[in-house]
Amino acid sequence: MSGDIRKKSVSTQAIHAGEGRRGSSTGSVPDLVMSSTFIVDEEVSFSANNLETDAPFVYTRWGNPTNGQLEQKLATLENAEACIALATGMAATTAVMLGTLNQGDHLIISNTNYPGTAEFARGSLPRFGISVTPVDTSDVENIRAALRTETRMIWLETPSNPLLQLADIAAVANVAKEHGALLAVDSTFATPIATRPLELGADLVMHSLTKYIGGHGDAMGGAVCGSNALIAPLRTEALIHQGAVISPFNAWLIMRGMATLPMRMRGHQENALAVAEYLQNHPNVELVRYPGLDSHPQHDLANKQMQNFSGIVSFRTANAKQIAERMMSELDVIHYAVSLGHHRSLIYLLQTDDLVSTSYRLEGAALDKYRDIAGDGLFRFSVGLEDAADLCADLDRVL
Repeated sequence: MSGDIRKKSVSTQAIHAGEGRRGSSTGSVPDLVMSSTFIVDEEVSFSANNLETDAPFVYTRWGNPTNGQLEQKLATLENAEACIALATGMAATTAVMLGTLNQGDHLIISNTNYPGTAEFARGSLPRFGISVTPVDTSDVENIRAALRTETRMIWLETPSNPLLQLADIAAVANVAKEHGALLAVDSTFATPIATRPLELGADLVMHSLTKYIGGHGDAMGGAVCGSNALIAPLRTEALIHQGAVISPFNAWLIMRGMATLPMRMRGHQENALAVAEYLQNHPNVELVRYPGLDSHPQHDLANKQMQNFSGIVSFRTANAKQIAERMMSELDVIHYAVSLGHHRSLIYLLQTDDLVSTSYRLEGAALDKYRDIAGDGLFRFSVGLEDAADLCADLDRVL
């Protein structure tokens, strides 16, 4: 494509970014290069530490044409200088934390977020001499109060999993810069269609590509986007030394999914709003959380920070365990399954006792606040692209 792809619309970027004629064929669809090694016709160092950025492809753990196209596409959508694609979303998370933090550093992180991230931060990082302070990041003053001299990074997840709390990225970015700390944002729920954290002042943005960006539930992957200066060392450590390389086949599948990402996110938002309004008026539903509803406590921030409210709705009912059992056997369209962001609808009960005791380790006022929202458990509903009326009828069967 002639011209600067970054000046095109997001729909054009999602289809064409990274797909220049780099392959061996003239196919309109990007080549899938599954080779683990490459023929070289010039002397190249056997150590990846000595490779220049324009070095030829040598070994897929160091670099692969298909993986590189995915990285270019993601960097374009996030308006980033560089991107690294990895095997899973957790590989992206650990790449950022282990590749950036050192012994003696301090991390501030949300006290409720994706359980895998929460457990790694609380259980693994302290073993490496990295201290961690979980706070309610929906209030920037909580972050400011937690700062220490040794604070190296602030980690946000917005919207958060599963409470759908938001963090004001621009406000937190100002605090981070004043303190000389990095700001990393897990933007998996939002996607670059809704929010581009780097444009709001973040230093790094992370995605689980398994979710909305891939969009079809058939490929796992993760990614980190940011400046060349921050991404280059992560590439060396995470891919070359830790081996968290994404399969080129998964990268190819995710790229195929990305072509429809803007359209899918519009459909997810439309359906999620219809489902959220249905649930909000259902007599057996006690609470509904969705950033697109006026009832969401941070709806104004959602309007300011998000161009799309995404497709996750969290809600609470009485007798949640019994309803979950009915869902397992009686749902017709919706799948009772973990994960999210796929074209089909997925729902799962996240039980409070499990999360607060193992993942979040909440106590006192933080525990009380979580229970005020989640009660004994919160249903996380990843609203798919089926007809909204069919989804509401399916829920009506079990609620």
